[in-house]
Amino acid sequence: MSHERPSKADIPVVILCGGQGTRLREETEYRPKPMVEIGGMPILWHIMKIYAHHGFQHFILCLGYRGWVIKQYFLRFHEMMRDFTVRMDGSAPEFHNRVGVEDWRVTCVETGAETGTGGRLWNVRDYIDTDTFLFTYGDAVGKVDIDKLIAYHYEKARVATVTGVHPTSRYGELHLANGLATEFNEKPTVADGFVSGGFFVFERKVFDYLSDEPSLLLEIEPLRDMARDSQLAVYPHEDYWHSMDTYRDYLHLNEVWSSGEVPWKTW
Repeated sequence: MSHERPSKADIPVVILCGGQGTRLREETEYRPKPMVEIGGMPILWHIMKIYAHHGFQHFILCLGYRGWVIKQYFLRFHEMMRDFTVRMDGSAPEFHNRVGVEDWRVTCVETGAETGTGGRLWNVRDYIDTDTFLFTYGDAVGKVDIDKLIAYHYEKARVATVTGVHPTSRYGELHLANGLATEFNEKPTVADGFVSGGFFVFERKVFDYLSDEPSLLLEIEPLRDMARDSQLAVYPHEDYWHSMDTYRDYLHLNEVWSSGEVPWKTW
């Protein structure tokens, strides 16, 4: 497989932003899950900052549930973040500082309120103008070295690469032998094995595994078929990663941010 390698600033980063976050209803009743805040900023912003730290500037957001909240956030971002003077004659505001200024291009795409993850990716295909592009979920942060991830993807020369992470355990972990506990770890940091942590790299050939079926879930047939065809590489990630699936996760991530020791804050 040959690769044309565009500059990082031109490689799109596609982020799924359409989920309802039903297990986080305390925070998602009136806003989409990617807008739930860590330290006063949406988790979506944290994810974008991770990519931007590595030089990626073009973001494609797959909107769904309450997508207007995300549109409004980026349309009014400077008014919310910066000091300004507004003249009441209708002229544009005069901004006085550069708080929150980023070299980002953000494309917001309505992909359907009930669309599956594969359907959302299919619906933004016309906005992806490079052979290689990045893809992730709008609800997880990690100290992922995106440069090493892409290098690994090129090395493996497959259609897709997924970042494999160790799942966090919410329960006490028991090690058994002959029906007796040989070791007990109360809520260990990680469990054995890998699960998908998002932070994908895809080639355009990924669309050969997708369709225009709105309910298509990327995680079922497409990724399964890529694995069957030996076209799914796994980049093992041993560093920090955490999703925001529940209210408990929300509280934990905000506690981490408040501590000042924030593993994913590499910018």
